[in-house]
Amino acid sequence: MQSIQVKDLMVPLGDYATVSEDATLHDAVLALESAQRKVDPGREKHAAVLVRDRAGQVIGKLSRWSILKGIEPRYKHIGDMKETSRFGFSPDFLKSMLTQYGLFRTAMEDLCRKAAELNVKEFMDAPAEGEYVDESATLDQAIHQLVMGHLASLLVTRGGEIVGVLRLSDVFTEICERVKTCKL
Repeated sequence: MQSIQVKDLMVPLGDYATVSEDATLHDAVLALESAQRKVDPGREKHAAVLVRDRAGQVIGKLSRWSILKGIEPRYKHIGDMKETSRFGFSPDFLKSMLTQYGLFRTAMEDLCRKAAELNVKEFMDAPAEGEYVDESATLDQAIHQLVMGHLASLLVTRGGEIVGVLRLSDVFTEICERVKTCKL
């Protein structure tokens, strides 16, 4: 894996779905759909949208998780869900949380209205320090970051500027292709 660099597998930033920080959830869904139409048939479709500030710099990401949390604002009252989700709560406890926090009482009925009103900046995830990788890093370095961080993607940088996205799906596909060519 040391012979493969991150830039060999990354999706260039220009090919990825992006929206401005002033965009709505509706805008983000449309941007994602547009970018997905351009994905090569042999690759998985994008599962996130990057958010840019007014200067065009990437300041956040809308993952499937953040979008689902975003349509139900009461999730903010639960606390750090990344930490609590690792505890493996029982199905009964999780059901009780729906009632206790009043989750999804109107979220689905108001989905269209919310999509037009929700600003992506309100529920995007700002990238953490461990979510960046240099384009010249080796694939084994990137795999280590993905595994240790339980991440679906890494933002690829060149000289401190974001130039692409390395997706777990593309890394996994590359690994599987290499396994299939092994002579046992």
